[in-house]
Amino acid sequence: MESTITTAKKSKQSVNDAFASHFAKSVFYTIVALAIVTFIGTRMFTHIDLNLYGYMVGTIVFIGGFFYRFIAWGERPPTKNIIKKGLRLLFRKSTLKTVVGHLAVFDFIRKRGVYRWIQHILIGWGCVLACLVTFPLVFGWMYFTMSENGFYTIVLFGINIMTVPAEGAIAFLSYNALNIAAVMVITGVCMALYRRLKNMQARAEQKFMYDFLPLYLLLLISVTGLLLTFQNIVLHGWMQPQMSLIHQFSVIVTLIYLPFGKLAHIPFRPMSVFARNYREHYGEQHMKECKVCGDKFVSVEQSNDVINVLGVNQIEFNMEDGFNLAELCLPCRRKYRIARFSGIPTHQLKVKEANQNAKG
Repeated sequence: MESTITTAKKSKQSVNDAFASHFAKSVFYTIVALAIVTFIGTRMFTHIDLNLYGYMVGTIVFIGGFFYRFIAWGERPPTKNIIKKGLRLLFRKSTLKTVVGHLAVFDFIRKRGVYRWIQHILIGWGCVLACLVTFPLVFGWMYFTMSENGFYTIVLFGINIMTVPAEGAIAFLSYNALNIAAVMVITGVCMALYRRLKNMQARAEQKFMYDFLPLYLLLLISVTGLLLTFQNIVLHGWMQPQMSLIHQFSVIVTLIYLPFGKLAHIPFRPMSVFARNYREHYGEQHMKECKVCGDKFVSVEQSNDVINVLGVNQIEFNMEDGFNLAELCLPCRRKYRIARFSGIPTHQLKVKEANQNAKG
């Protein structure tokens, strides 16, 4: 009998038992996949540039930090709910439009002002361009070979993609892609710093470690990167090894810091597509009416999900008046809280807040 129970227990074991947590499993699989792709892309590790070894280590540490932060965030009941339902709604007709608006042209920021929109376009796309060039070079997925006839061959994952003249436009853009990205980032960061120092509301909300440090790190990376090109072309390589170490150090520190600071919203940003699809899909089905004023303010699905999540966290907002606080729109919710403190039923007054959408 005991042997039968033991056999049954063993048969239930899975590959998950080999890992201490979801975090450990995710990081392990990602690093293994990265090693396999690098093995293929570098033709069995024959095209690894050891000068970029520090960037490779920094990237691997970043992956570990990102998964730690993402899994800790994704395991929260509200986040898990959005991800679960967002995946089911990923193939909506409006998904492509949402992806372009949220991840490419930043429509939601343009509504806040053209200045901030240009600032985010420069920083966002500058960082994306730098990553698209840096990571393939670091892991050997892309490299260049030069023949004696003055032509470069672009190699991607061991396959010759194209041959271009060394003095041509494509070669020029390839050489200077990181310089272009650096100029974009420096311009965007300077715009952000100017706004945060001059705008009184922004100044009141800023903290050095959270708001300014990420900008200084991006500025340090971009400036040292441009200095490497300047030293190579103008100064004929003077002090270039030292500057190369400074630049590499700034990149590694930023990669390690990235998952745990304000810059973490960059890799997390795609999740906004899930949230938008969730709101749009369930909003088209049935909207929830506020229990006090009757205005439709959120979908019935979202209202129910909020109540369920609060229940999972053992937070009860069921009021004596026979409704849950999540069933009130924001203005009525604020007035109801005042009513609870004052004893006067202010939430029943049919008066809209005059400065609810005011801009400071």
